[in-house]
Amino acid sequence: METSLSWFFWLFPISFALHNIEEALWFPVFSKSAGKFHKPVDTFEFVFAVTILTLFSIVITFLFFINGKQSLACYLYFAFNFGMLINVFFPHLVATIVLRKYCPGLVSGILFLIPSTIYILSYGYENEYFLIPKFLFITIPFAGLVIGSIPILFKVGKCVQKILGKNISVNSTP
Repeated sequence: METSLSWFFWLFPISFALHNIEEALWFPVFSKSAGKFHKPVDTFEFVFAVTILTLFSIVITFLFFINGKQSLACYLYFAFNFGMLINVFFPHLVATIVLRKYCPGLVSGILFLIPSTIYILSYGYENEYFLIPKFLFITIPFAGLVIGSIPILFKVGKCVQKILGKNISVNSTP
């Protein structure tokens, strides 16, 4: 990978991490009244899930750096970018409009994810990092896997919390 411009590919995991921090701070409370948009989720299990997903974005970015253009890691990297771009609009924007209250993650999505992912996706397409037919072929199942992993990660987070003990709950009140 050409090193003169490749630094900006790291904008994705950085933007994604900032987005996940915003969600981690406010989404668990929001989820308690989100109705059909999200089942209630405790803070520990939510933070556990977004931490794993953030680490996954870092690993994919690193593998993309190692393997380069049109590699599987490259396609997964751009698919993840595309998925997070869509994530800003659904559920964050749609939930904010329908519920008439702020859905955590929308501001960071607008400020960080939209600009970084659009730039990265445009650059990747223009410089033939990915080809559209293969991109779509990989993006659709990858998005399904990422979305499907979220409730599983919540359950794993709940199990980890039970193993480590109730005292690690950040939601506990005195």
